[in-house]
Amino acid sequence: MKKVQRVLTGLMLVFTLHAAAQTSTDAKMKTFIDALMKKMTLDEKIGQLNLPGSGDIVTGQASNSDIGKKIKEGKVGGLFNIKSVEKIRAVQKVAVEESRLKIPMIFGMDVIHGYETVFPIPLGLSCTWDMNAIERSARVAATEASADGINWTFSPMVDVARDPRWGRIAEGNGEDAYLGGEIAKAMVKGYQGNDLTKNNTILSCVKHYAMYGAAEAGRDYNTTDMSRVRMFNEYLPPYKAAIDAGAGSIMASFNEVDGIPATANKFLMTDVLRKMWGFKGFVVTDYTGINEMIDHGLGDLQTVSAKALNAGIDMDMVGEGFLTTLKKSLAEGKVTLQQIDAACRTILEAKYKLGLFDDPYKYCDANRAKTEVFTDANRKEARAIAAQSFVLLKNAGSILPLQKNGTIALVGPLADNKENMPGTWSVAANFSKATSVLTGLKEVVGDKAKILYAKGANLDYDKAFVERAGMFGKDLKWDNRPAAEIIQEAVNIANQADVVVAAVGESAEMSGECSSRSDIQIPEAQKDLIKALLKTGKPVVLVLFTGRPLALKWENDNVPAILNVWFGGSEAGYAIADVLFGDVNPSGKLTTTFPQNVGQVPIYYNHKNTGRPLQDGKWFSKFRSNYLDVSNDPVYPFGYGLGYSGFSYSDVKLSNTSLKGNQTLTASITVTNTGKYDGKETVQLYLRDVVGISMTRPVKELKGFQKIELKAGESKTVNFSITTNDLKFYNPDLKYDWEPGEFQVMIGGNSRDVKTATVNWVK
Repeated sequence: MKKVQRVLTGLMLVFTLHAAAQTSTDAKMKTFIDALMKKMTLDEKIGQLNLPGSGDIVTGQASNSDIGKKIKEGKVGGLFNIKSVEKIRAVQKVAVEESRLKIPMIFGMDVIHGYETVFPIPLGLSCTWDMNAIERSARVAATEASADGINWTFSPMVDVARDPRWGRIAEGNGEDAYLGGEIAKAMVKGYQGNDLTKNNTILSCVKHYAMYGAAEAGRDYNTTDMSRVRMFNEYLPPYKAAIDAGAGSIMASFNEVDGIPATANKFLMTDVLRKMWGFKGFVVTDYTGINEMIDHGLGDLQTVSAKALNAGIDMDMVGEGFLTTLKKSLAEGKVTLQQIDAACRTILEAKYKLGLFDDPYKYCDANRAKTEVFTDANRKEARAIAAQSFVLLKNAGSILPLQKNGTIALVGPLADNKENMPGTWSVAANFSKATSVLTGLKEVVGDKAKILYAKGANLDYDKAFVERAGMFGKDLKWDNRPAAEIIQEAVNIANQADVVVAAVGESAEMSGECSSRSDIQIPEAQKDLIKALLKTGKPVVLVLFTGRPLALKWENDNVPAILNVWFGGSEAGYAIADVLFGDVNPSGKLTTTFPQNVGQVPIYYNHKNTGRPLQDGKWFSKFRSNYLDVSNDPVYPFGYGLGYSGFSYSDVKLSNTSLKGNQTLTASITVTNTGKYDGKETVQLYLRDVVGISMTRPVKELKGFQKIELKAGESKTVNFSITTNDLKFYNPDLKYDWEPGEFQVMIGGNSRDVKTATVNWVK
């Protein structure tokens, strides 16, 4: 007992010392910034709120460039998407040596899923369900970006999305708020580490606040409208999780909420963010977010700029509405000096926390740029994490893994296209260094098997569509031959092969910003190729590229094996080969629901019941909540994913079936690897509040998960500790609390296939 007391006393001392140190640091920062701001003119304060695009900085001419002149005048707080130590040092030199107060600038970039070493797109990363791996991916990205002069990333994107038509679903973590929150915390920690003053950590920027992923019709930038209950329970938690993890900045979203664009939404930016959640960092708009409120219908540039500042926006990206109108608005009483000062202070505090006032060139070490970017170790990490992100959707007859012998036909428009492997928002990537599927297969198999290749099809029959889908250097190399001739070439090599691997699906830029789709099927040109390949009678494996859940009912019904590889990053080709040949047993699990067709959208696992629910396993029942033409079921449910081994689950064991107050419940289940391969399984915990007192509750909610590794034939008991915190939700009064009653505890390998036990919990 005395030993325990000594340990507790020691821990309390550590916490006390840490709190004291933090208070001392905060006091020093306040003193420094107070003194600096007393020296600043109004124009210089407003200048700190300005984040213009950098344009192209010509080496040796930074001082004389248009942006250089503004920097000298103190009219620029930071720049974004400028790349290389040499260029960043040049413009930083203008700020700290040629401006009046020598205030350093902050340099941001869209470092979304890696820097030059590119990891899987965020939706793919989320399917690892491995928070350590996700944190490591962000750590590598931060190390590389900071080595190249960047100290601020516009990531993580934590928008919950349930509509696969929306292209930016590729950049987020799927449909679940709990999982999204866990990933948000891992990403923030990976970027910022434990000490922002280190030169290999960077400031994170959580986006897009808020509810951007709920745009009507899945059309980008579109209106969002939902109840407060839905906001707080289903969409806001990942943003709060990121803030609780210490995220230094927030980006406002383009969409409107409650009829007010987020950029001018005081409820979001001040009432929730600052007052409810205690956020202390700064808020930046998205690209021209202030100016776009003119088209929303809220007034001219001066009016919307004042609205943004009044709402709680601190920094204006690109639009220069703050720079050109705030002084006039202040004179007219439309904004206050206190608001300008408060916004300026948040920007200066971020720079202070990054250590830029101590050393404005701390991120400009040319040696780091040469030795810490796209290293062998980073590429090895990216390859391993990419392989974990792939989701095996189907494997009839155990076609996979492939043998490293015989003849393999590799076909498809994405089979030999390294430019598309990094995926959307890979702005720092060097596409020439990415690895195609063809290269990956050939290098991994060596001379043990023969690889034959044919393109098989263009991405789509519509050339104009293919051009739109191949933007930003991700050319799809249009083949001018007749479609039948291109397909026949693929059929010919398929007939010579033992197995066919078809690399098909979406191109990288078919998802991402402004890449919404009304048809979420594989394009018809590629479907025709798949049908022709199936007619050969040879085993066909689909290697599916996608940045969203696709409608794959026909493919699931007809193709024997489907491996969803998302866009795996710069090492995608190698990682795909690792999984296809069984060097890695796939363990990815979906973080979105895959519908049968677009008419089921939005479809998600944690929905509410209706008063006329359809009985499980039934379709069709008149006067029940269902469709005439398709069942309610998805093709693949949330949490789903196969491996080369199977896993069986015992019944759920509860430590108690009747609890009171703040007791803890332990739920246990034994998982057994029933296959012949060692493998990983993500064991998922779901809860259901069976009878809501204040409001209806979802049919189930994810509340925990553990990714375990089991050798062939091995069993392991997995334990989950459940407390009343896991039962809490926001009621109609937005009070965060739990209600007593009956709860179902569900554990399984996906949201559909679970074992269930029941507990009664009273207050």
